[in-house]
Amino acid sequence: MAITLYGIPNCDTVKKARAWLADRGVDHGFHDFRKQGVPADRLERWQAAAGWEKLLNRQGTTWRALDEATQLRAGNAQGARDLMLSQPSVIKRPVVEWADGQVTVGFDAKAWEARTNA
Repeated sequence: MAITLYGIPNCDTVKKARAWLADRGVDHGFHDFRKQGVPADRLERWQAAAGWEKLLNRQGTTWRALDEATQLRAGNAQGARDLMLSQPSVIKRPVVEWADGQVTVGFDAKAWEARTNA
């Protein structure tokens, strides 16, 4: 599988991204954080490629439900990594590993169009 999309299947953005890929016949795999967990080695790669700040979704309901102390502990790369491993719902979705080795976070139809037509 050249492209792997990581996320949670009931996430609206992940649904849009998967549908977008399917509608264009783009072959891809899907890794479900809830069923398969977050691969620690992949998370390190994503943090290196995109930055922990971009990966950590501070807008979602999971983040808002966290107590202040937990949120504060996630204020650096290691704390954010620990939180993302223990509570995958705080990872901004989808995370995509593209065939060229690049990693993107979130769904951007225009950027994906350019990437899949290249």
